[in-house]
Amino acid sequence: MIRKLYDWTLSLVDTPHALWALAAVAFIESSVFPIPPDVLMIPMILARPNRAFLIAGVALVASVLGGILGYAIGAFAFESIGQPILQSLGKADSMAEFNTRFNDLGFWAVLVAGITPFPYKVITIMSGWTGMPLATFVITSIIARGLRFFVVAALLWKFGTPIRDFIERRLGLVFTLFCVLLIGGFFLVKYI
Repeated sequence: MIRKLYDWTLSLVDTPHALWALAAVAFIESSVFPIPPDVLMIPMILARPNRAFLIAGVALVASVLGGILGYAIGAFAFESIGQPILQSLGKADSMAEFNTRFNDLGFWAVLVAGITPFPYKVITIMSGWTGMPLATFVITSIIARGLRFFVVAALLWKFGTPIRDFIERRLGLVFTLFCVLLIGGFFLVKYI
């Protein structure tokens, strides 16, 4: 089923309304859809590198707006909508424990989920469920998703097709290592 969704999402690149399709995918990916917008972004940027930053901007705005929908699901409809989504992602068992620590690390959780391969939709729903301040959630989402989408756009704009394999296979690892180093650096500064 995921492969069919992936293929369908990729087929949207060839439509005349690809930017709208990207916006729709980025929006729903932030709350329920399992396929990340990168699947559309990468071929769109490779086809039209002069529009790389416009494409990244569309993905950013739509993703943050979709994140707000995920936040609302967590805040207002967790039991009926949010919990089943998290259960389908295999995250139901850790919800209670996660809730107790989430708001202490909320900024970092949203930042890490926004730029790494960790499912962003889990964090959007959990942010609403735990009552994270909406302003903190939105600002952190803009930073995280902006970093993710604009780094991908810049790499593809500068290097084109040769960087595609790196982005698809290793950029998530690079972002994850970046987050570990960033958080580790803050902890190091705090305790030195």
